[in-house]
Amino acid sequence: MGSSKTVISIDAMGGDLGPAAVVEGMAKSADLNPDIHFIVHGDGAELEPLLAKRGITDRCEIRHTDEVVTMHEKPSHVMRHGKGTSMWSAIDAVRAGDAPVCVSCGNTGALMAVSMIRLRKVPGVNRPAIACLWPSNNPSGFNVMLDVGADIRADQDDLLQYALMGMSYARNGFGLSRPRIGLLNVGTEEHKGRAELKVAHELIEAAAGQNEFEYIGFIEGGDIPSDRVDVIVTDGFTGNVALKTAEGTANLISETLREAFKYSWLSRMAALLAYPSLQRLKKRVDPRQANGGVFLGLNGTVVKSHGAADGTSFAAAIKLASQLAQSGFGEKLAARVASLTEASQIEEPASQNQDASKDTSST
Repeated sequence: MGSSKTVISIDAMGGDLGPAAVVEGMAKSADLNPDIHFIVHGDGAELEPLLAKRGITDRCEIRHTDEVVTMHEKPSHVMRHGKGTSMWSAIDAVRAGDAPVCVSCGNTGALMAVSMIRLRKVPGVNRPAIACLWPSNNPSGFNVMLDVGADIRADQDDLLQYALMGMSYARNGFGLSRPRIGLLNVGTEEHKGRAELKVAHELIEAAAGQNEFEYIGFIEGGDIPSDRVDVIVTDGFTGNVALKTAEGTANLISETLREAFKYSWLSRMAALLAYPSLQRLKKRVDPRQANGGVFLGLNGTVVKSHGAADGTSFAAAIKLASQLAQSGFGEKLAARVASLTEASQIEEPASQNQDASKDTSST
């Protein structure tokens, strides 16, 4: 594998549909990108014929593992006993520098836990975040939202770090030179929201100029899919609830439309007439095209594919991973966080000196 190639580490065994769907997604990606290569982790005896059938054996290195992390395993158990799994091996390839990014559709909690202990956090990051792509009215078709479930807690400093990590993701993933960042709240007025949100509002606003992003202030839930913002910042509890609510609502609308068009022969005729428009709508909001939550704040990039990903969906996750790898995203994000940490360390002694001078003048 030459230095000009983009190498992706693939956990081939963790998805609901098995390695066949993963290999299908790899083949779709390989057809579109001649420079992409894979390190594939899993049962070699099962993977070899699948890769040969798709004609991508020469683009792959198989690293055999005997065990698989199931969707029902507790992260704590995987941390203690998961060393022989395909997930662990795929992340270790990033740790060793064999690949800049790992893609897995395995157990989310276990993937985050193993990523944390094997890759470790970037110096200066308090809490890693999971960033997802949200269909929107922006020219790119998506907004970035974080955190959507890595940690349900987040104070004002965490939200500031999320803003900078989200900015770096939008800049390298979408090519946005000056991303617009919004802080999710129960209203746009500055007096609304919890105390940490108000402090985070001031911190993010103060950081905007130096870090070359546009802070548009508080946003509400209705702004998440809008073209007002590129990056939505929130805590993991709120973000995960919003994400699951959107998924459930989309399924409800899809089922309701299907039932409505089956109601009578007239509605069936209407469905035939509306078919081209419905297909465009389906393509526009198809979650398979936005597959891939990115773990931010670690020494290495991990892309979490949906557990039920099919070939098309997994190919989308690989495409995202490839874009981030080619942009040097991990190094740029680490540098951004480091600059924030250095700035805060400079400001803190200055403020302490001011406090000391006040104490001296009062005595």
